[in-house]
Amino acid sequence: MRSSFAFHLRLAHCRATVLIVFLSAIFWPPAGFAADSQANRAAVGTHGMVVSESDDAAHAGIEILKQGGNAVDAAVATALAVGVTNPASCGIGGGGFMLIYIAKNHGFYALDYRETAPLMARPDMYIRNGKPDPELSKDGILAVAVPGEIAGIDAALRRFGTMKFQQIAAPAEKLAENGFAVNPHLAGEIAHMLPKLNADPGMREVFVKSDGAPAKAGETIYAKKLAATLKRLGDDPVANFYHGEVAAQIVSFMKEHGGLITANDLTNYRPIWRSPIRRQYRGYDVVAMPPPSSGGVVLEMLGMLEGGRLAGLGVDSPPYLARLIEVMRQGFIDRAQYADPAFVGVEIGKLLSDRHIGELRDRALHRKAPPPDTPAAHDHGTTNLLVADKDGNVVALTTTTNTVFGALISVPALGLLLNDEMDDFAIAPGVPNAYHLAGERANEIRPGKRPLSSMTPIIVTKNNVPVMSTGGSGGPTIISGVLQVTLNVLDFHLDAAHAVDEPRIHEQAVPDVVIVEESMPAATRVALEEMGYKIKVAPSLGAVGALTIEPGNYRGAFDQRKGGGAVGY
Repeated sequence: MRSSFAFHLRLAHCRATVLIVFLSAIFWPPAGFAADSQANRAAVGTHGMVVSESDDAAHAGIEILKQGGNAVDAAVATALAVGVTNPASCGIGGGGFMLIYIAKNHGFYALDYRETAPLMARPDMYIRNGKPDPELSKDGILAVAVPGEIAGIDAALRRFGTMKFQQIAAPAEKLAENGFAVNPHLAGEIAHMLPKLNADPGMREVFVKSDGAPAKAGETIYAKKLAATLKRLGDDPVANFYHGEVAAQIVSFMKEHGGLITANDLTNYRPIWRSPIRRQYRGYDVVAMPPPSSGGVVLEMLGMLEGGRLAGLGVDSPPYLARLIEVMRQGFIDRAQYADPAFVGVEIGKLLSDRHIGELRDRALHRKAPPPDTPAAHDHGTTNLLVADKDGNVVALTTTTNTVFGALISVPALGLLLNDEMDDFAIAPGVPNAYHLAGERANEIRPGKRPLSSMTPIIVTKNNVPVMSTGGSGGPTIISGVLQVTLNVLDFHLDAAHAVDEPRIHEQAVPDVVIVEESMPAATRVALEEMGYKIKVAPSLGAVGALTIEPGNYRGAFDQRKGGGAVGY
């Protein structure tokens, strides 16, 4: 039986004071951490920095910066390249969010190029024999939403870029045409999904060897048809992808295989420039993507924690983690109110108000009863990248095809892997999606609607100048991961690499379980269990990249949980 949060904090201090002092000396940083390993996961730059979940893609972005491109140019180049080298997570068949800071006018810009439901989609499209069939929204042609990636990056380039599309796409085209080495994370995804990859001609051609074995880490694979598609897009990629030859091939494929996307869907797709949302936190201004992103949930969590003197508790100490657990729970309960603002009146001002956050803080302190139990969430697709240039411009970009290899279906002639973003909608009230997030009415399927997303790229400023940026991948663990890495930098003053490396936890209200990374000291897990928390241990929780910024001193770190690259110059 749960008692009050305040009581448990006192209990934790009484039972674990000696334990905390001991652990702070022995386990924080985590056991097994070697100081010289920082060179393998982090980088320092004086003129620019790119952090990506692909080392090849990070170098593609740096190549563009060195050619004179700005942060937006480099971010687009990195996104296109990571779509080639990390195809299980993202690509031009998906969509995403881009948060941009332009130093010249200290302006923030939020670009939403999230996928949309086809115009023929309907709320009951996954109901069979009176019951919802969640698998239909995850695998196969009915899982595919209208891609937004090309329209989004084109919009960003036209507004803030300095280079033409083909110049920026050149590194990605080269990787696809000439081949790239499979990294360990991708090799694991290919091996895990081998039977389903074998079932699709386009993916089998790229990821499966002639003897039927999966491509292994270190081996070279080629995506020549994707390279050709990128070249065909020319310098007006929207015209071709949404209106021209590429569009015609996509529509023909959809019609042949029973898909819902039509020429009208592609013609009518538009990225949206939205107003960023923000909230003060301990003298910093934290800027995030608005709905349908979950950026507001991170801001709500930070608001609940402000004034809590977290540094005095100790990074990853049991009392600190107990506070995070309660705050995460309240934030995820509130997440049900977020949705596409074109279809649902999201009262973001109210959700981020001092009054509302004060109410949430009070609920967290008194540990309101959580919802019923369901299976635990786990990691899936998506990728994040961060870029800063010599002029102080910063881009935080998160892009996805949703779950691993999206809908597990491709347009073979184009080398185009298709998303399964329809699974991010609520396919029926109370039915959890692939991330075990239960469906809510605000996020139900509507034609042309954008599904709610856990993607939450943020940029933090002090005195109107960026000091850090972060974002992540891994479904709902993006929200908890971004929160913890941000706190590690702002409250505990860790550098980018150590902020990313610290063990993390995740609590999303449903289920009533706290997922803890196995790198968290066992004594800490025991202390949390003694407080009454149900603990589930996981190998890792998503992946988060971080970038800290000082004049002439950029420090970036990718997350070793998934791999990647951080490159400065």
